[in-house]
Amino acid sequence: MIPFLDLKAINAQYRDELIGACARVIDSGWYIGGSELEQFEQHFANYCGTKYAIGVANGLDALILTLRAWKELGKLKDGDEVIVPSNTYIASILAISANNLTPVLVEPCVDSFNIHPKKVEAAITIKTKVILPVHLYGQLADMPAIMDIAKRRELLVLEDSAQAHGASLDDKRAGSWGDASGFSFYPGKNLGALGDAGAITTNDEELANTLRALRNYGSHEKYKNLFQGVNSRLDEIQAAILNVKLNHLNAEIAHRCKVANAYLEGINNKAVILPTNEHDSAHVWHVFVIRCEHRDELQQYLADNRIQTLIHYPIPPHKQQAYKEWNELSYPIAEKIHTEVLSLPIGPTITDEEIVTIIKAINNFSYN
Repeated sequence: MIPFLDLKAINAQYRDELIGACARVIDSGWYIGGSELEQFEQHFANYCGTKYAIGVANGLDALILTLRAWKELGKLKDGDEVIVPSNTYIASILAISANNLTPVLVEPCVDSFNIHPKKVEAAITIKTKVILPVHLYGQLADMPAIMDIAKRRELLVLEDSAQAHGASLDDKRAGSWGDASGFSFYPGKNLGALGDAGAITTNDEELANTLRALRNYGSHEKYKNLFQGVNSRLDEIQAAILNVKLNHLNAEIAHRCKVANAYLEGINNKAVILPTNEHDSAHVWHVFVIRCEHRDELQQYLADNRIQTLIHYPIPPHKQQAYKEWNELSYPIAEKIHTEVLSLPIGPTITDEEIVTIIKAINNFSYN
């Protein structure tokens, strides 16, 4: 079986470095909020092109705490509207709901899968305070257009960069466009920890300081609590692991691009719609997502040929039980996308032979 993503093989490449990093933390006797975290935060901020990076427990917390911080700073209040794509992973929307804010779903561009700027502008009301673009599948949303809208309408922009580590547009990387950005380092991400982990990037010093307190029980100084915070800290071992893997991220992205280009050049089945790379951006191909009207049959056919695929994502947020009040709403583009998308194997350890096998299998697929 060709796996969708072989995490064991990916991490085996850096086994000695990872073991050394963990041993360094174990031997230090300091496991929370130490030098490893400080080094990773600076390393990742430099990589993204921002002044600050604040490590947190996971990607969802990165989004939740940023919106929460803006509430603490008086920039948001209960009921304010946050514009978000209708076809995103549900975490983007959960972060909004968790802060008693109102998600406003906006349809994507069907070719790029990313939020449509013209539809963003059309959705703005007097209650709109934030645009939350999601850089889905590894390609930046149209950030020049979105930032222009935000500037004219005096709105905050929170990038969801959970799938876009290293992606760029106009030589600006994900995480450096908006007022802040949330990242996930879930093990399957392009930059993945060996457990849950996340971070927020920003150039706003006041926001960064507020986030540092919120992630630590609302405290900058032990036993003195400025806010009703939470425990959402990126621990020393995960920070040390991420420091190792960040050094290899660009090389892994280069291999992903090689795989993606092979798929784009080699797949020629008329039943399959290939993804696009818009705006000559640096797409980092977190996942390579094709579309097919006979998606389920194609997935089964590939499984029969020992090729593992995944669906990102089978159910749109407005059809989830968690948001049952939206179940009767219609977002036809998102609904179409969610019935057609299929993610092919892609990653830094996939071989040339496996790529050829996958391309041949897809080109031989037919639906009767």
